[in-house]
Amino acid sequence: MRTLIASAIALTMSACASQAPAPEKAAAAPEKTAAAPAAKPGPQCYSGDESRFFKVDEKTTIAGVAVTCKATGDGKSGQWVGAKQ
Repeated sequence: MRTLIASAIALTMSACASQAPAPEKAAAAPEKTAAAPAAKPGPQCYSGDESRFFKVDEKTTIAGVAVTCKATGDGKSGQWVGAKQ
């Protein structure tokens, strides 16, 4: 029984010793350059028919209805408004 335990310990120790050491993290990581902040787009409306965004006051036709993109009251987003005839 002791021989079995001693063999298991010796086998475990030799297996651990034969493993390659863990690679160290790069000490001198390249510094991140500060990119200029992207211009925040204004309010927009999305058209699934054309699969793109429209700017405020652009006109299009959605499902056969003429619509215009208008800014919401808070100015943070856009909504489709039926075109006046």
